[in-house]
Amino acid sequence: MEMQELLDELYSYSLHGIKLGLENIQKICEALGNPQNNYKIIHITGTNGKGSTSTIIETVLLKAGYSVGKYTSPHILKFNERIRVDGEDISDKDISEIYKIVKEKIEELKITPTFFEVTTAMMFLYFSRKKIEYAILEVGMGGRFDATNVVQSDIAIITNVSLDHMEYLGKTIYEISREKAGIIKEKSYVIIGDNQEDFLKAIKEKTENFIDVIEKYKSVDYKLNFEKFNTDIFLEDKKYQLSLFGDYQVKNFLCAYEALCKLEVPKSIIEEAIKEVIWQCRFEVYRKNPITILEGAHNIDGIKNLKQIIEKEYLKDEVVLIVSILKDKKIKEMLKVCQEMSNNIILTSLKENPRGLSAKELYDYSDKNKVFISIEDMQEAYTYAKSLNKKIIIVCGSFYTCEKFKKEVELC
Repeated sequence: MEMQELLDELYSYSLHGIKLGLENIQKICEALGNPQNNYKIIHITGTNGKGSTSTIIETVLLKAGYSVGKYTSPHILKFNERIRVDGEDISDKDISEIYKIVKEKIEELKITPTFFEVTTAMMFLYFSRKKIEYAILEVGMGGRFDATNVVQSDIAIITNVSLDHMEYLGKTIYEISREKAGIIKEKSYVIIGDNQEDFLKAIKEKTENFIDVIEKYKSVDYKLNFEKFNTDIFLEDKKYQLSLFGDYQVKNFLCAYEALCKLEVPKSIIEEAIKEVIWQCRFEVYRKNPITILEGAHNIDGIKNLKQIIEKEYLKDEVVLIVSILKDKKIKEMLKVCQEMSNNIILTSLKENPRGLSAKELYDYSDKNKVFISIEDMQEAYTYAKSLNKKIIIVCGSFYTCEKFKKEVELC
């Protein structure tokens, strides 16, 4: 089977929608010989920060000499990014071989799994075949009924909770936190990066044994470096130069730091490795002239975090935003926050995505004032943004917006 044909078939499982539950993945894993039990597990959930936290841990463990697998979603440019071993994306050849095995088991079991269940099973099998020591697993959605939750985690990290995916996870912080707390297992070393009252209530119902990094490391200090776009973190008489940028990255770093300390990774290795962390579309400096930033910021908290950073260095009239938001998000609220950081907002299209909107549809959610303009084509949007001659251009609103920008925009 040609690679594109294989991926088209794999993506066709998306037609089965999102089905939270463990029955399918348990059956597939059992049929595969439970490969998820063959390595140590670092399991990460949270509304925001999962990708950054997992990538910090991955980078440091690799620097320390361990064999490491990492599973994240969504991908930015190609499917292979979701499944990585020792810093390398899974190859097309391995995707083909692994998918064939998993597909045979699915047909034998006569079940109809979702796209995420199939890819999760592929990941478990691939990691086992590669004989990794640590698997870093990013939850797809929630935790309790997420396909990744068939594991018995050694370390469970919950970065934070805000109101997102409410149609699946619950209407309140407490309800959503209970779902995310589902990744906590009896032997898990539990790390949290949030201290909201309702969040803590849900965690304490699951376990009293957890490390709250906000409390444990309350003496932490940091400085955003707008020249290098990195974050200088001052902790326990050391300066850590995190290559990821943003106030919110400090708590992600602390969650990762606590996990790495638990694994007895030397501080000197942490110090060196975090200078090298690369995570796509998290305040990614994609071009320096003009400064062009790609930032996933796919929900209200993400947009607020972005605003907090931008306000420290730029005036509203110095910023251009290129924005597209998925229709199942809090669009009006997100656009309101966008208005608070920029007087120049270009709304563009994600209509090719089943959850996306055209620029015109997105414009209808806005205040329809002179701050907003709709341009369907991404290349045209960027060309117009450059013509405004502002200090910084930010592409945001969804990882899919950033993905489309990378695929379609010529930077010349």
